[in-house]
Amino acid sequence: MRNTRTTRALGALTLGLALTVTACGSDDTDTAPQVSTTEHNDADVAFATDMLQHHAQALSMVDLTLDRPLDPEVQQLAEQIRDAQAPEIETFTDWLTDWDEEIPETMRDHSNAGHDMGEMSDSMEGMDSDMPGMMSADDMTHLEDAPDAEFQTAWLEMMTEHHEGAVQMARSETEDGQYKPAIDLAEDIITSQSAEIETMKGLLG
Repeated sequence: MRNTRTTRALGALTLGLALTVTACGSDDTDTAPQVSTTEHNDADVAFATDMLQHHAQALSMVDLTLDRPLDPEVQQLAEQIRDAQAPEIETFTDWLTDWDEEIPETMRDHSNAGHDMGEMSDSMEGMDSDMPGMMSADDMTHLEDAPDAEFQTAWLEMMTEHHEGAVQMARSETEDGQYKPAIDLAEDIITSQSAEIETMKGLLG
């Protein structure tokens, strides 16, 4: 009987300690920012700043499809990307303005909206090409100079990589961001661009 009581007592003590450790662990690991419809944090600023530049490059890649022979599905995809990302650039700009943050320069600030791309390396001067999926000046020049027979495949491959980078950046925002509209937009980007990645991979065969 004494052994039984001792075993029960030890069991209760062990359970109590386990619950205490679990509770403490929860407090230590629960570091996700509280989502707000009005407040923002550094992750939100980084998301808007980087994604604005990222989207601008995507639109410059779309601009390069002008006057190129494309399959109808690829042409439709390019227009879909422009229709989605141009308004989002405006949204990022509005957020940064409201937050009194600097609006970053983009490669579209250095070119005439794609009608005459000119020197691609000049249009990317000062741009950050280290963010996920961001093309380098050499990459963009290669795409611009690609012959018609190679352009579509090169464009699809580069845009796929570009979208994958955007999805990665958007996932970081959903994990670390605080501003609900930014988190919601990041989730939309993950959904829409993931679908477009699958479409492009299918077009590449």
